[in-house]
Amino acid sequence: MASHRKSRPAGSRVAGIRTPALATAALTSVALLSQTANASPSDDDRPSLEEVEKKVDDLYRQAESATEKYNAAKEKTAKQRKQVDTLLDDVAKRTQKLNDAREELGSYAAAQYRTGAAAPDTATFLLADSPQDYFDQTQLMNRLTGSQKAAVDDYFAEQTATMEKRQEATESLATLTESQSDLQTAKTTVQKKLADARELLSELTAEEKARLAAIEKKKQEEAERKAAELARQQAEEQQRQEEAAAAQQAEEQETGTSGSTGSTGSTDTSTGTSTGSSADSTYATKAEKALAFARAQIGKPYVWGATGPDSYDCSGLTQAAWNAAGISLPRTTYDQVNAGTTVPVSSAQPGDLVFFYDDVTHVGIYIGNGMMIHAPKPGTYVREESIFYDGESSIHSVVRPA
Repeated sequence: MASHRKSRPAGSRVAGIRTPALATAALTSVALLSQTANASPSDDDRPSLEEVEKKVDDLYRQAESATEKYNAAKEKTAKQRKQVDTLLDDVAKRTQKLNDAREELGSYAAAQYRTGAAAPDTATFLLADSPQDYFDQTQLMNRLTGSQKAAVDDYFAEQTATMEKRQEATESLATLTESQSDLQTAKTTVQKKLADARELLSELTAEEKARLAAIEKKKQEEAERKAAELARQQAEEQQRQEEAAAAQQAEEQETGTSGSTGSTGSTDTSTGTSTGSSADSTYATKAEKALAFARAQIGKPYVWGATGPDSYDCSGLTQAAWNAAGISLPRTTYDQVNAGTTVPVSSAQPGDLVFFYDDVTHVGIYIGNGMMIHAPKPGTYVREESIFYDGESSIHSVVRPA
């Protein structure tokens, strides 16, 4: 006999409840999506080594830019703090003088009260908003001696000056607070950029790190090749200049004009040197001192915001080097780039400052032959390197600071 029981619909039970086939399929899809979401990213999702390298370089450059902004904010804050301290000290001194003047006027009022020369409420002028108005109304000034009137005048003058200084100090304190906020923002930005760069590098495999090192080595070799080419060009130019100078000197000696007073930029026959080279000689002497200092710092770590003596950032190093030569440079790259005469890269001399990138966020000190000494970036040390270390187009300008 055939069974009268209905056939069970396709599907399955979940927790004792029948689920239709469509619901089962949906649950299966959700499970698969969940597994996909929790799975490790595939290799296709990982950035390429070139992308990582570019991102890291960009982050380091951004950090260096933020460092220079930090340096500027720090210098501004230091100046404003000094100004505020001076103002507060001035206010304190003026307040003391005001108190002394108040006591002196009080003694005058008390004396007049004792002698009956003034009404008992004479001393209340010290509590009035405008003592001068009070004196005018009571005609107390008519009863004061010349020295007493002078004391009153001094009191009002000191009171006005003190109020002005207090207002100035208040405004300076507000500006200082704003600068301190900018300083903290710049500091946070630097730290964030550096942390991001380190995180990217930490995610590289050993093989990727080896490949990255090979890429860096290739870039370094190309930079050194360009430096050697620049050195060759500079040597040829110097030889041409020396030959031209020698030919001019020989011609002047033949015509008997070498000692004439009408010749400008002539050769001094007593010394055999060009009178126009004295400035170059002075610069070379100062540059030698700056370079000697810079060389002594090789191997010291880059630390953002540092000015020595144990560590440096890029502008901190160049500032300290030229300070050792008796030349005071501003603190930041933004200001250092304007602290001298701009010269072509082909005419760079030892001691010149080489600035990089459109936003002028890096600087090194030229040592000749296409090379420089600089503090490159966090995690590195002060070192000699080609001025083409980051490509020829990265050079912004060359400045002669003295």
